[in-house]
Amino acid sequence: MTPIQAQSLPPILAGKDVMGQAKTGSGKTAAFGLGLLEKLDIKSFNVQALVLCPTRELADQVAKEIRKLARTIQNIKVLSLCGGMPIGPQISALAHGVHIIVGTPGRIEDHLRKGRLQLENVNTLVLDEADRMLDMGFQVTLDAIIQQVPKQRQTLLFSATFSEQIQSIARHIMQEPIHVKVDTSHDDSSIRQHFYKVEDEQQRIIALRLLLLQLRVESTVVFCNTKRETQAVANELKYEGFSVLALHGDLEQRDREEMLVRFANKSTSVLVATDVAARGLDIDALDAVINYHIAHGADTHVHRIGRTGRAGSQGMAYSLFTEKETYKVATLETDVNPIMAAEPLPPLSLLEDPPMQALMRTLQISGGKKQKLRPGDILGALTGDKGISGKQVGKIHIFDNKAYVAIEQAVAKSALKKLSEGKLKGRSFKVRLIRS
Repeated sequence: MTPIQAQSLPPILAGKDVMGQAKTGSGKTAAFGLGLLEKLDIKSFNVQALVLCPTRELADQVAKEIRKLARTIQNIKVLSLCGGMPIGPQISALAHGVHIIVGTPGRIEDHLRKGRLQLENVNTLVLDEADRMLDMGFQVTLDAIIQQVPKQRQTLLFSATFSEQIQSIARHIMQEPIHVKVDTSHDDSSIRQHFYKVEDEQQRIIALRLLLLQLRVESTVVFCNTKRETQAVANELKYEGFSVLALHGDLEQRDREEMLVRFANKSTSVLVATDVAARGLDIDALDAVINYHIAHGADTHVHRIGRTGRAGSQGMAYSLFTEKETYKVATLETDVNPIMAAEPLPPLSLLEDPPMQALMRTLQISGGKKQKLRPGDILGALTGDKGISGKQVGKIHIFDNKAYVAIEQAVAKSALKKLSEGKLKGRSFKVRLIRS
């Protein structure tokens, strides 16, 4: 067990209210997931557990994890209720009965307001990444939802930080909670932090290029403070030949979904993102995080760098700052004085090197779960009669009406031809190679 699991599971299983503090990727989902499954009455098709998450991506991850934990339980119904998804299938699923709801506050409140969701049988309420939900302005929505949940229940609250606002909420909605805290700082054994002082904005973008050219890793997230900066930085990197995407709040949900898939499956090496857009981002083995600008506050800095160095692997975090930003740097919770320990930038000669290109390309298939497609069907079609090697196939993501598969660059066109001319489940599907 991870530290947060070892400390929180006993009181959770004992039915106590628990406030858990741990960084992103610490394994807290398994802790509260096992707790709510333990109390579930499978024969009763009423909503018995409600998990609130700040973003659709995190809700989808949590729902997937709970289904995995519950795979030996027959007929368990776990439903994800999030914005940006068609509401019809959600209404239908609710009408047929659900045991566990995982979702975002906005969509859950919408279902409650229109009488499609009843919470009078909920015995476990979970607020996951509560600090992020407050940052996103969900306070009023959370209050409205919690009023619909029975007062006699178990409440589990998980957050990377315990601000006064979080503690105030806990006092109002929890009964004598057990406090569980796992160290949220990042020591050198999990994440190595590096700081670089730059003269101005022109040197900042050059510094970013130098770091990317020196690192040459498969996956890097670059954090910016605004949507405008995010797009401008991504455009500059793309112009210089980098494999890059910009993730910010102006994107349509389908475009955001596709971008996250491409980054997760190594079809894109660099993701430039705002803090809000990156919430819920769950990428295995993220190699590095670069703070293009210093975060607004130590808590946000911790959230950013916590996306690398997960599950015991070592991560790398790099931060750029100017003289004007030294006051922000001084407030960061680090084991060293970032200003005094600022390092020299990599040599300018690196600018002559070509940027590292993504290892994979992504194919999109016009069929998904509703067409009964499974990863095995796609893998089989690619590797069957005169097909490509299984080792040349990467991650496969399947959604309701479409699927994505990562293919090594060298055989991407062969794979496209194989799927386009062949059949999946006895049917022909449209297949396209997403442009880099």
